[in-house]
Amino acid sequence: MKSRHVFARHSSAELPIAVSGDGCFLVDKFGGRYLDASSGAAVSCLGHSDQEVLETLREQSKQLSFAHTSFFTNEPAENLASRLADLAPDGVNRVYIVSGGSEAVESAIKLARQYFVEIGETARKLIISRRQSYHGNTIGALGAGGNKWRREKFEDLLATPVLISPCYCYRDKKEFETEEEYGQRVADELDREIRSAGPENVMAFIAEPVVGATAGAICPVPGYFKKIRDICNEHGVLLILDEVMCGMGRTGTLFASELEKIIPDIVTIAKGLGAGYQPIGAMLCQDQIHDTIASGSGFFHHGHTYLGHPIACATATTVLKRIVDDGLGSTVIKKGVLLKKKLEQKLGSHPYVGDIRGRGLFIGIEMVSNKRTKTPFDPTLNLAGRIKRAAMEFGLICYPSQGTIDGVYGDHVLLAPPFIISDEEMDLLVERLCLAISKASNF
Repeated sequence: MKSRHVFARHSSAELPIAVSGDGCFLVDKFGGRYLDASSGAAVSCLGHSDQEVLETLREQSKQLSFAHTSFFTNEPAENLASRLADLAPDGVNRVYIVSGGSEAVESAIKLARQYFVEIGETARKLIISRRQSYHGNTIGALGAGGNKWRREKFEDLLATPVLISPCYCYRDKKEFETEEEYGQRVADELDREIRSAGPENVMAFIAEPVVGATAGAICPVPGYFKKIRDICNEHGVLLILDEVMCGMGRTGTLFASELEKIIPDIVTIAKGLGAGYQPIGAMLCQDQIHDTIASGSGFFHHGHTYLGHPIACATATTVLKRIVDDGLGSTVIKKGVLLKKKLEQKLGSHPYVGDIRGRGLFIGIEMVSNKRTKTPFDPTLNLAGRIKRAAMEFGLICYPSQGTIDGVYGDHVLLAPPFIISDEEMDLLVERLCLAISKASNF
C-alpha cells in the first residue's frame, strides 16, 4: 500500500500493512506471514508476541505513563538502571536512559565533550571513527560516522571525523599476515592518527564491536580491540563502543565487549533493549566520568523529553529478565553456530556468495560477482534491493544493503533473527533466502 499522508522512507514504496505478530512472524492485512529473519533491524530479539513483556507493558500503563525527569525520577527507570549497571562491564555504573540508538550516541558524544571541558582539557574535540561506520542519524551521531552515502546529502552540516580502516579481514588482510598481525596493523592506524592530530586534541574513538548495517556483521580479529583499548589508555582518549545493534545478547553476551575482554569508557545500547515492544535506548559510562561532572558543574548539559520513560523502562526490565534470567540469551551462540552451518551448507558454494560471517545470531552474507577476486557487483544492478524484494515475495524479512566496501560498492545481507527461532524456522529461513538470492541474481 502507498501511503496518502505518511511521510514514508521511500516515496514510491508499495508496502504491506502489518497488523499482528506471532513469534518469529509478522502478519499483514491479508493474512500473509513473513518470517522475520532480521528482527526488523536487529530489534525484535524476543519475537513479536512475548506475553510476559506485553503484560508488563499493560500493567505499567495503568500505573504511570509519564513523568518528566526535570521534576521526578520513577521506579521503573531506577530499576532498569540498577539492573543494567549490575550486568555491565566493571565500573560502568551510570545509566542515561533515552528513546533509541541515535539519542544514545548523541548523548555519548556530548558527554565525552563535557567531560573534557570539566577537567580543563578543552582542546579535546576531535572524534576518530572508522570508514564505513554508522552510529546514528541525528546530526551529531551521523557526523561521527564514516558511511559515505548516509552522509552525502548533509555533509555541510556534519562534523568531519578522522577515519581509520575498519577491521575487515575478508577484504583487507594480506596473504602473508596472520589474523592477529592484521589486527595489530589496522589498530596501529589509531595510534598514528592520534599522534598526528596531537593527543591533546582527540576526544574519543567510537566503534561497533561487531559492525552491523553498513557492512554486514564484520567481526574483529583476535586482539584488535585489546590493542585499541591500550592505545586509548596511552593517549587519554575515551573509548566509546556503539552496541546499539550488536549488544543486548545479539552476539552471544549481553554486552558485545565481553567477548573482547575490554571495558569501554562509554557504551551505547538500544534495539534489543526494548525488543521492539517500546522505543528505548541507553548510554552507560564509567563512574569516573559521571563523578567528574557531578563534582564539577553538577549538570549534564543535555536532555530529551522522554528520558527514563516509565512504560519503556518497565518493559525493558522484563526484556532483560527474559534474555538473562530466563536464559533466552544463553542460546544465542549455539543457535548462531547452527544457523551459520545451515547457511554454509546451502550457500557456501553459491557462485555469488563470497563470505558468510558473524557472531551469535548476527550473521552477514557478502555477495560478489567473482569469488576468487572478490569483485563486487556493479552498484547500478542494486542486488541488495533485488534480494530484499524477492525475499518479501517469498515471505522472508531480511536486511540487505549496498555499499558494503566503501559506501558505493558491495552488497550484503544481514540476518539477525529472534532469539526464540526454532531449528525448523531456521530451515525455512535458509530455504526462502536461497530462493530470494537465486531470483534476485538472475540478471
